[in-house]
Parts: sequence; C-alpha cells; structure tokens
Amino acid sequence: MTAIQEPVPTAAAFDQPYEYVRAELVEPDWRRFPGWHDVTEAEWRDAQWQRVHCVRNVKQLRALMGDLLEDRFYEDLLADQREMATMSMLLPPQMINTMAPHAGTDPAKVTEAFHADPIRRYMLPVRSDRHERWPSHPHAERDSLHEAEMWVVEGLTHRYPTKVLAEMISTCPQYCGHCTRMDLVGNSTEQVEKHKLALKPVDRQDAMIDYLKRTPGVRDVVVSGGDVANVPWPQLESFLMRLMDIETVRDIRLATKALAALPQHWLQPKVTEGLQRVALTAQARGVNLAIHTHVNHAQSVTPLVAEAARTALQVGVRDVRNQGVLMRGVNATPAALLDLCFALQGEANILPYYFYMCDMIPNAEHWRVAVWEAQELQHSIMGYLPGYATPRIVCDVPYVGKRWVHQVAEYDRDLGISYWTKNYRTGIEHEDREALQRKYPYYDPIQTLPESGQKWWADQPR
Repeated sequence: MTAIQEPVPTAAAFDQPYEYVRAELVEPDWRRFPGWHDVTEAEWRDAQWQRVHCVRNVKQLRALMGDLLEDRFYEDLLADQREMATMSMLLPPQMINTMAPHAGTDPAKVTEAFHADPIRRYMLPVRSDRHERWPSHPHAERDSLHEAEMWVVEGLTHRYPTKVLAEMISTCPQYCGHCTRMDLVGNSTEQVEKHKLALKPVDRQDAMIDYLKRTPGVRDVVVSGGDVANVPWPQLESFLMRLMDIETVRDIRLATKALAALPQHWLQPKVTEGLQRVALTAQARGVNLAIHTHVNHAQSVTPLVAEAARTALQVGVRDVRNQGVLMRGVNATPAALLDLCFALQGEANILPYYFYMCDMIPNAEHWRVAVWEAQELQHSIMGYLPGYATPRIVCDVPYVGKRWVHQVAEYDRDLGISYWTKNYRTGIEHEDREALQRKYPYYDPIQTLPESGQKWWADQPR
C-alpha cells in the first residue's frame, strides 16, 4: 500500500513575523522646505551652516516651512511650550530634514504627516502628544536617576563601582524632548528652571582628573554632557589625552547624539584629525575608545550619518555604538526596532547596543512603555540580527542602574510596580548595610495598567 504524502505548504503560507528587506540609505531633499530651497550641498555639509540655521522657536519654524504646515500645528506646539515642555527647542537642519520626508506639498497632508512622524514626536513635541490624565507619573522626578546626588566632584557621577560619567558641558547641538538630564541640560523652559554647572570648565575638568587619579578602581569613563560635540575640540582632546595618562583608565566612551543629528560636526577636518590623534594614542596605550550615539528611528540613519560613523572607524575609533531610547509612537514595535537596527548595523556600521526604557521624568508618560511591553519587544527582536548586534533592552532603575528587562525580581502587573535588586553599592551607599538586600521599585505608566490598577493610582493622595 502506497503512503499518501501530504502536500508541503509553500513558504508563503508561513509568513515570518518580520521580513528583512535591505533598504539603502537616502539623504532626504532639504530643498522641499521653502526656507532651504536654495541651499547648496556644500552649505548642507558645513557644520557651521548647520549650527547657525538651527530652528530655535516657532517663528523660525514658520519661516522654514512657509505654507506647508497649517496653523493648528503651531497652536499645538505653542500650547506644549507653555504647559508641558521640559526642553527648549533646538533642531539642526539635518534632524528636521528627516521628518516626514515623503509628505509632499499639500498643507493638510504635510500637517498630518508631521503630527504622525516618529522623529517629530520626540524632537518637537506638541501638546496633543501628551497623555491627558497622566502626563507625569506620581513618582516622576527631574533628576530621575539621581545622578547629581552621586557627583563626587561637580559633573562627575560615580554610580557604578568601576565606571564614572563625566558631564563636560550642559548643552547639546540639539535638544530631545525626553532628555533624562532635563534637570540640567539646555535652556530653562516655562515649566523648568534648569540647574547650572558652577565651576569653570577648566576647573571642573581638573577636579575630575584629580579624582580619577586618586581612585584607581575606576577603569571606564563615559565622557558626556550635554553632548561632547559642543565641547570645543582642543578642550575635549586635551581632556581625553589627560584621561589616557591615567594608567587605570582602560575604556573611554564619547557620548554624542550629534553623530546622527549633526554628522557634519564629526566630518570637520579639525575634528577628524584630532580624533585620529586621540585614537592612535588610545591604541598605543591599550585603551578602548568608542563613540556612543543616540538614534531612535531608521529615518535618522542617512548617508551623512553613515559617513560620519565610518570616518570615525577609519581614523581608529574602536567602535561606534547606538544607545537608543524605547518610546511609544517612535520605535516601540518589533518592526520599527528591527528596521532601525538593520539600518545602523547593515548600512552605517553602527552597532545596536542598548535601548533604554524612557526614564521617569516629568511629562514623559506618553513616551514610556511598561516593563512587560519591553520584555515582549526584547523577545520579538531575537534571532533576526547577529547575536553581537542584537540590542539589549534595559530599565535604568533609580539607585540601581541598568538592568536587562528580564532581570526583574518581582512584578505586580496590576499596580505596575516592578522590584529590582543589585549587586553593588552606588557612591552614596557605602555606609548603607541594607543596600544589597533591598528591593528597589520601578513604575509602569499608569495608562498601561488594568482598570483596577488605574483606579488604585487614581485613589492615591497626591
């Protein structure tokens, strides 16, 4: 008797949850904006032109957009600046050019495209973006990670046993709406009077170097801000060379969103030549030098961004890595994350490294995702990218630090409270006997909770 073979289903019958299709990078045409209609390629590639033509207010945005945006967008934007914004407006042309690149010229369609655009959502927030009932979590804080509490000298956060964060400057070439350092970085807004660095840069840097010389247990220095792209290059190069004179410093990471938002800065000859000097010194001394940038959506990855990343690698920087932020409406879907990672890894030689859950700062609830949502996203992106290029989604837990989202110790899904443990003391806990036994809470956005959980939070005294 002959066995009957069942037909084997074709591949089309078993669609993968995500299908990779290579997408070559494209620089959107900036001339589509009336205000940049006559801008040449040479001007566009010029870092100083980019800085001078940043959009800093609604009047400048109107001049750039002409009749492309309807008044309702500006009204929405102004309402946010009056009522909600924790960061002032500062948008380089490069970043604006990645917003709604295919919207056309019909004002109604352009306005809808701008409202929906993922880059606009976090770089140029409007009032209608914010959550109406819960714009801020009750436990939100201006310095949500308590970095300033852990300063050992002004601007130097010693949070982890072997690592420090050196805040060189409190400004950036661009201001992100979700900035975790909204307490310090940028200009004051109508809602937030910013704290200020008091020491002169040279004195602050001297104090940092002195501390690191006296603290041989620190081997890893994240040089940040603000953004190191706003530190005058000779000053930054001098600081990096001084860091490498400290034998116990073995890793140096330069933190700059400007690699994506203002790649023209990192392509300037004075910067690339200086970076090469630093990189060659690092190689000679066995120090790992890396650049960490901050890209949140595939639209931001353009040929100029790839050129800047590859130039850094060519002059001797060991790695260029991406630390994105997970945000609802921007990248909090498996397809958006994978599209971004393939653009970074496959087209720009930028290693996908981390996606942080958006921190618990004021007026950020519309961006934040719950721990369980982050866990599902981590699961969904596994297996598509090379293992070394599969980013970890991390929760930066106050007083704990970065934890992979599956490291949660306990989790009350009804109230949206997760509990985390740690295996080291921060710089302010050396006298705290219970620091390593305590469980530290983190809070999901209330709007992601079941009805019973939302009611519990609504009933809490404020």
